[in-house]
Amino acid sequence: MTSGNTNIKDAIGCTPMIELKNIVPPNSARIIAKLESANPTGSMKDRMAKAVIEEAERKGFIKKGSTIVEYTAGTTGISLAFVCASLGYNFHAVFSDAFSNEKRITMKAFGATITDVLSDNKKITERLIKEMIDTSRKFSEQENHWWADQLNNRDAEKGYYSLGDEIWEQSKGSVDAFVHTVSTAHSIHGVTKALLKHNDKIQTFAVEPDESAVLSGRPSGSHKIEGIGIGFIPPLWQPEIVNEILTVTTEDAMSMARRVAKEEGIFAGTSTGANICASLKIAERLGPGKTVVTLIVDSGLRYISTPLYQSL
Repeated sequence: MTSGNTNIKDAIGCTPMIELKNIVPPNSARIIAKLESANPTGSMKDRMAKAVIEEAERKGFIKKGSTIVEYTAGTTGISLAFVCASLGYNFHAVFSDAFSNEKRITMKAFGATITDVLSDNKKITERLIKEMIDTSRKFSEQENHWWADQLNNRDAEKGYYSLGDEIWEQSKGSVDAFVHTVSTAHSIHGVTKALLKHNDKIQTFAVEPDESAVLSGRPSGSHKIEGIGIGFIPPLWQPEIVNEILTVTTEDAMSMARRVAKEEGIFAGTSTGANICASLKIAERLGPGKTVVTLIVDSGLRYISTPLYQSL
């Protein structure tokens, strides 16, 4: 980020790197994390949204007054709504009651139009995600509408190359493992590819919900870790750049998110809890003298009304 920025989207990136000091047990590797909640909307997805919209502009897919359409669990939708607002585009989100009301309100604040697909008792399932995808595709067929189609949009990965480079620079090249959850898979792909350019020995560990561990070859199921675990293999999934897949239960991910708030002062969502659960396993495995890197994906402010923090 440089001085004299002319648009709020230029504030994306250059987030702080922090070290977890209180929850990492002795005889484990250290765990450091990028505080992606420091992005303008409080999420790493700002990086992806900026890349996707800028590439769509460059390729001539959108022009002033266009409407961008996307299915979203809310975090991507907020970031897209934010970038669209900053550049003069309209945004239409296909959302669901399975996700937090804070996300709905935030998208509306950025001027988004929202269409809901009802869930089965607020469960995140393959059926729900596929219905949201199909609904957004149909809306995008209207005149002057463009479908971001995050699952199949290769430009989304480009937004995370800078994140990988920042991790390398801020850690001073001290990275042995990268641990991160999987949704569309763009963030784990982008960061991993950037890191491997610096050191091809770095290992990457993917994380998915234990209740819907499709990447691990198990059946699709329902879970409540918002933003990850879509219930089927992401179409652009690249297993060859991942060393191992770990699973974390919704209960453990929520418990860890609450714990890092109390013990580390880091207020984050459930997917961050899953990241840290898995990172602790890898840190124990690697041992002292090694460094595990993960992401604080977004802010806990998005989950105040959900079971994650309503149970306190």
